[in-house]
Amino acid sequence: MTTKQRREAVAKRPISITAVVDAVGALAGGNLQGHLYMYDTNKAAGSTGFASGELQTKAQRGDQLLWNCLALECEAYVAIDGIIIDSEFCEPERKVYPGTDVAYWTGTVKKTAAGPIPYQIKFKLGTRDEPITTTQASAIVGL
Repeated sequence: MTTKQRREAVAKRPISITAVVDAVGALAGGNLQGHLYMYDTNKAAGSTGFASGELQTKAQRGDQLLWNCLALECEAYVAIDGIIIDSEFCEPERKVYPGTDVAYWTGTVKKTAAGPIPYQIKFKLGTRDEPITTTQASAIVGL
């Protein structure tokens, strides 16, 4: 079995991407610069940029990505309103945990990236009507 075949045999593993948002700071500044801390569960495979807005998640074709968010302040409201990424690579969709109103976003990697595939996350924060979209360079990167 080749290395590529071994990688594909272990495909469809879930990779959780968590955004921790300082909602109070983001609302005060009107942007997420310095108020977003991203993490994923794929550090062992080489993901980088932890605790910043520039997370580089290592992933390959067949991997399932699961985006969720947390508020830094327990009283603040934070939710993902959308994920902007090349649809030829991944098509995230909003889902809700059964019996709750807790939402998350999931998508399957359609092909292994030759280079970084950047994405943006739109967040609903507090009582603000318009979402705030990330401007930093988070991306999915091929193995």
